[in-house]
Amino acid sequence: MRDMAPQRVAIIGAGASGLCALKCCLDEGLEPTCFERSKDIGGLWRFEENPEDGRASIYRSVIINTSKEMMCFSDFPIPEDFPNYMHNSKIMEYFRMYAQHFDLLRHIRFRTSVCRVSKRPDFATTGQWEVVTESEGKQEAAVFDAVLVCSGHHTDAHLPLNTFPGLEKFEGSYLHSRDYKSPQPFSGKRVVVVGTGNSGIDIAVELSHTAKQVFLSTKRGTWVLHRVADRGYPFDFSYLNRFSHFRTSLLPQNITNFFMERKMNARFDHRLYGLKPQHRIFDQHPTVNDDLPNRIISGRDTASPSLSSRSV
Repeated sequence: MRDMAPQRVAIIGAGASGLCALKCCLDEGLEPTCFERSKDIGGLWRFEENPEDGRASIYRSVIINTSKEMMCFSDFPIPEDFPNYMHNSKIMEYFRMYAQHFDLLRHIRFRTSVCRVSKRPDFATTGQWEVVTESEGKQEAAVFDAVLVCSGHHTDAHLPLNTFPGLEKFEGSYLHSRDYKSPQPFSGKRVVVVGTGNSGIDIAVELSHTAKQVFLSTKRGTWVLHRVADRGYPFDFSYLNRFSHFRTSLLPQNITNFFMERKMNARFDHRLYGLKPQHRIFDQHPTVNDDLPNRIISGRDTASPSLSSRSV
């Protein structure tokens, strides 16, 4: 009996998800082809001074909020000499080691954009897809048995300028965090950072070392978790485990919220620092930062729930 040809799989994006998807397809005896629109692997974690259209962009100092014990690929541990929380350059180093170890690069077509993915006319019986790609100005169509979309979700900047009345009269400059790269251009200036997500707080803390004053504007506040937990162990490594999950599953969410919020406030009272949220700690994605309380208590950052452009 003639062996069936391996199923062909198209993978869109060669970032963290695309790389492990590529490796898993090879493990299963499939025939994957990964399409990456840029010149290199890494996706979000590859720092570029000038943001590329259609690709997520980070600032130079970004350090991951997940410890290496929790973020590593299960079949390729991160080297012991790497720090628990890695700078983006170390993450890229790890991705390159992973890609080389499993011989992934030969399955990636760089500088190739996916223009269209559509079902074939006989999709009901074959389940096949037509994928149209473009490279060096030339388009090419190919048929695949499956498509894995690994392009991420931080590619487009959300900048709702219409929600800032009077911005057209503002004499200063403004930008989205996607376009922020380093604090040097803000030296000696008064800066407002709108939003207390991970990027907003990271940038506010970094700017506080060079700017004249940093105002951190937040509508709803946020719970600030720290990377370093009891006895110096990584926070997620200490609390995201089977025992903690089992204990949490036995208790009502109000109780687990109460105990975790009490622990966070034991480190610093969020109300005294102008950050007390309107939501419970497990109701929204928390923010992770070790330095914010120190910058607020030293007067370098100022948290404000109702900051307007007139204030600065």
